[in-house]
Amino acid sequence: MTTSRFAVIVAILAVVAVAICAGAQFQGERGRVIPAPVVDETAGSAGSEVAVLAGGCFWGVQGVFQHVTGVTGAVSGYAGGDRQNAEYERVGSGRTGHAESVQVTFDPRKISYGRLLQIFFSVAHNPTQLNRQGPDVGTQYRSTIFPMTPDQARIATAYIAQLNDGKVFGAPVVTTIEPNRDFYPAEAYHQDYLTLHPDEPYIAYNDLPKIGELKRLFPDRYRATPVLVGAGR
Repeated sequence: MTTSRFAVIVAILAVVAVAICAGAQFQGERGRVIPAPVVDETAGSAGSEVAVLAGGCFWGVQGVFQHVTGVTGAVSGYAGGDRQNAEYERVGSGRTGHAESVQVTFDPRKISYGRLLQIFFSVAHNPTQLNRQGPDVGTQYRSTIFPMTPDQARIATAYIAQLNDGKVFGAPVVTTIEPNRDFYPAEAYHQDYLTLHPDEPYIAYNDLPKIGELKRLFPDRYRATPVLVGAGR
């Protein structure tokens, strides 16, 4: 854990204490009902496809997609920079070009790439926040889609335009599209972090509510038992 994230956790603890004393109920940012993408891929015969998405701290984004039906794996990591800088302490400086990202492996016969993007924009993060997400600030927390194919780039570009043209969020979607970037898995202690540390204040406040919003807004896509990285070790 970096010093900055430790400071955030301490600050959250202080706010939680005040909220409890005041009898308040603490909740993270709520999800938003948004339209499905007009442009999407058609279900083919391929049994596996990969998406790479960045939307703030990877703990929460990974946790959300681990609970999505049709997803067969979700790995926290880094994308946008070089291999030699793909480590937590360096990425935390905000000077590596990397964003904390999640590699989502999914079955396109069960869930489409566009449907994943709908969940990404609706509950996994707030796509109107530039170079930050909640309490985390810096380019390493930017909202980014790293398309793995030209088709994914086309779908993502069309969907962002659709959301902006429809003024769905009341503010512009600032998500960037960065093709031709490699993904590098994060250190083992970052994997399955939400599941393994549900009582950590940062997780309890910022990330666990996203799982509830996934269940509320996408009941047909919600899976109670997450698909974990550790299960394959």
